[in-house]
Parts: sequence; structure tokens; C-alpha cells
Amino acid sequence: MNRVYVCSCFGITEEEVRARAAAGAGTPRSIASACKAGTDCGSCVRRIQALLGRGAAPRRHAAGCSAVTPAAAGGAAPLDEAA
Repeated sequence: MNRVYVCSCFGITEEEVRARAAAGAGTPRSIASACKAGTDCGSCVRRIQALLGRGAAPRRHAAGCSAVTPAAAGGAAPLDEAA
């Protein structure tokens, strides 16, 4: 079987993330609580969001706010539980 690692810091695979999600961990924070993925360097958070089906959600702004998000400006976006 070919293992695809999501979190190299803790050796967490896609299969493990999917299993945790199936067991009820539906947010990146709950995945982190269950197996530590996303709690060290953070480079896997976007992949975890994508595996949870949360990667394509647009960021929300307050009504009338035309602020540019860090991601839209080319920077990294912080972990967004509300997305």
C-alpha cells in the first residue's frame, strides 16, 4: 500500500486523517487534538482542510468590508475554523 503523508512532523497519513474525520473529527482543530497533525510547523493544515472538504470555502468578511485577505495578497492564510 502506498502511504501518502499529510503531516511529516508526526508521520500522519491521509488515511489516518480520513479515519479521524469518519470518527467525528470534522475540523482541523479536532484532527489536531486527535493526532497532533497541524500543530508543529503548520504546513499540513491546508491539506487537512482539503481532506475535510473545507479547502475551497471563501473567506468571510464583515458587511461592507473590502479588505484583502493574506491569501489573496499572496501570503499564507491562518487557520480559519469558520470557513
